[in-house]
Amino acid sequence: MHWRICDRTTGESFGSTALTPLPIDKDDTDWEQVVEDQLPDGAVEIGYYLKRTAWGNGYAAEVAQCILRFAFEDSPLGEVVAVTDSRNQSSRRVLEKFGFVSAGIRRAYGENLPGFQIIRESWLGRQ
Repeated sequence: MHWRICDRTTGESFGSTALTPLPIDKDDTDWEQVVEDQLPDGAVEIGYYLKRTAWGNGYAAEVAQCILRFAFEDSPLGEVVAVTDSRNQSSRRVLEKFGFVSAGIRRAYGENLPGFQIIRESWLGRQ
């Protein structure tokens, strides 16, 4: 699932967010795994992409909260994962703020990246 991130007042688009199957050795999502009314076989990741001009305004945190609420309160997902660029400490802080824990190094996008995960029970326990 993909959503556009935009300013509520002006409608200006400044990013996107998604819950998609986590690619392992490919550099992009395997879109054949995205089937209506079916969960993919592998891990489902949260992703958010913002224009540089939108960085530092709290949008990533707001988006992460909305996506996790949907994932754990309105869908049957039991776990959501994430990977980050090891240099992107801001993204790591957003994930940790909402209860993601380190899952060590994870193979994704054809690379070995810092991995994170959160399970439904942890999310619901925080609410």
